[in-house]
Amino acid sequence: MNLIKRYFIAVITGIVTLASGDLYAELPVSLGAGDVQRNTPVSTFGITPNSNGKSLTTPVAWGSAYGSFFAGVGVASRAAYFHGPAFADHVGDGAACFGIGIGNPVEFVGLQSVFIVNDLTMFGLYGLSFQLHRNLSSASAIAVGAQNIMLSSGTDSVPSYYIVYSQGILAAPFINRANGTTRLHYSIGVGKGEYSEKSQFDFNSGKGATGTYVFGNVAYELFNSFNAIADWNGINLNTGVSKTFYIDKIPLAISAGALDLTGFSGDGVRFMIGVGTGITL
Repeated sequence: MNLIKRYFIAVITGIVTLASGDLYAELPVSLGAGDVQRNTPVSTFGITPNSNGKSLTTPVAWGSAYGSFFAGVGVASRAAYFHGPAFADHVGDGAACFGIGIGNPVEFVGLQSVFIVNDLTMFGLYGLSFQLHRNLSSASAIAVGAQNIMLSSGTDSVPSYYIVYSQGILAAPFINRANGTTRLHYSIGVGKGEYSEKSQFDFNSGKGATGTYVFGNVAYELFNSFNAIADWNGINLNTGVSKTFYIDKIPLAISAGALDLTGFSGDGVRFMIGVGTGITL
């Protein structure tokens, strides 16, 4: 159960990041209940991205900060090029991670550090990921990061490095007036490693050795409730949904989706689900 970590770690990291507390705690919100009742135009200053997941397998520039602690776990129906009963050896796949976010990305920068458990069926497969991020406005951010810095061998994970820009669209039709958040979000980035290198299985199957280096994602809030997501990770296209619930003010983020929707890599569609939570001290 260790053959899709190169694409799967971003899933779990993204889930726990958005569950790790109020990433925008230092930002003023200029949209109040009075504005909703009067239905009058309002300033977009202080409008922030919504709390639901915005990506499945690619980074976003918004990161954990302010002394946040988080944890998450995710599973996929199977590894690429492996078939059989789910969760049989090398067929199903899973990972977990634990992390901390420090700093202040509004006034300076935030640093998100993640410890990754690369296999849920055995111990000894570990890695690290880091992201340094800065909010450019209440609804945009930029980040650089390193993923899959392995502390052990035994997976197909490759060290990966990236830069990414994320934006919540501030046009009036894409603002949720009820809570002062954006409905439409996108990220665009460039990276190497998992964003540029296909697996040996892909190469042996005649699908080439390199991806596009460029990755991106789009997320749109449906029914004031959850985000519908599409992302391209440089290797393949993925779609899904994400929702953050609050239980006694503690966030619980859940994302689910379908992976490898094109023939550019892999050997068919796979499915994943992940859950994460966190607190800010």
